[in-house]
Amino acid sequence: MELKRVVVTGLGAVTPLGNSVPELWDNIVKGVSGAAPITHFDASKFKTQFACEVKNFDPSKYFDRKEARKLDLYAQYAIAAAKEAIENSGMDLDVIDKDEVGVIFAAGIGGIGTFENEIGYYYQNLENGPKFNPFFIPKMISDMAAGQISIMYGFRGPNFSTTSACASSTNALIDAFNYIRLGKANIILAGGAEAAITPGGVGGFNALTALSTRNDSPETASRPFSKSRDGFIMGEGGGCLILEELEHALARGANILCEVAGGGLSADAYHLTATHPEGLGAKLVMKRALKDAEMNPEDIDYINVHGTSTPVGDISEPKAIVEVFGSNAYKLNISATKSMTGHLLGAAGAVEAIITVLSVVNDIVPPTINFTEGDEDEHIDNKLNFTFNKAQKRVINAALSNTFGFGGHNASVIVKKFNR
Repeated sequence: MELKRVVVTGLGAVTPLGNSVPELWDNIVKGVSGAAPITHFDASKFKTQFACEVKNFDPSKYFDRKEARKLDLYAQYAIAAAKEAIENSGMDLDVIDKDEVGVIFAAGIGGIGTFENEIGYYYQNLENGPKFNPFFIPKMISDMAAGQISIMYGFRGPNFSTTSACASSTNALIDAFNYIRLGKANIILAGGAEAAITPGGVGGFNALTALSTRNDSPETASRPFSKSRDGFIMGEGGGCLILEELEHALARGANILCEVAGGGLSADAYHLTATHPEGLGAKLVMKRALKDAEMNPEDIDYINVHGTSTPVGDISEPKAIVEVFGSNAYKLNISATKSMTGHLLGAAGAVEAIITVLSVVNDIVPPTINFTEGDEDEHIDNKLNFTFNKAQKRVINAALSNTFGFGGHNASVIVKKFNR
């Protein structure tokens, strides 16, 4: 069977760096940090009191007040990102065959805010007997973003959610890519959303000692590959990419941003939360992505790495890159855009894929901000080009985006310049 080619024809984003793709990209290139003290709840007694929150999000731009009450914040972010992506794609909703349009939208956690509120209310009112909001379950479950988007627009193609922790939305992209190239759909809205900046979210990651506690300087707290790194910053938001079968896109005169070349999946099979110290899963997933794309290591110009700014996590990925890419590892650019957006958990892969697509479109490598000093003692190769502190112009013909999740889930996707 001849596989169909898949292209990207639309982008949408709600992020700590802006509630649209142009805002996001402008701040990424400038090296802006989205970190600030937490406003979603009183975090004064938490070890970590800051996060990368979405700012000035207005649900009324996307749905009325009654509808908003039925949606957890993560689903609101998802719908907002999908709306922008659809508009950006130039899709004519009155003409498109909606039976052939799917939605695959990820969440690593889903409606944790709804869960906390409902369970909290229950325990505060035990004397009155059990009372729950009738929308409790549909607001909370992680597949509901995909379901709500399909309901809003009438899309009746493949529809589900992927959950693989921080690799979730890269999994969604790869699933969408495979469904389209196998002829199962013409268009799929693929992405992810997360809204876990809640007492349980922050407290849980604090208990794992995964978050930075640099409360005196939130904007410099995420510092991937720096010796002084002490953990990641929680982020939130949503990202959506319109993936489309090439001939379908050409027939409707779509603006093709780039082509999806391939994707890879692997497992560390090692530890509940830690990456494999030698980057075994990371090596496998990048090799599989290259093989799937029928590309060689020297074909890649830029890697948007997982790079979370944790003391242990930042060590294995550069090792894996050197083993997979050999001498070419020292010729390509690497950057960790989580240093600016924070870690969007299940939405990280989608937002970072959007950034990677825009890097290919604009021939600009985003920076890894907040670098202070190298960590040669922990064997982070200082000869690699981590694009520290300032964006760099270079021709990017193809780029790879890595995401790794708790449980040892790894996913990598490759995008390249579109050539007919």
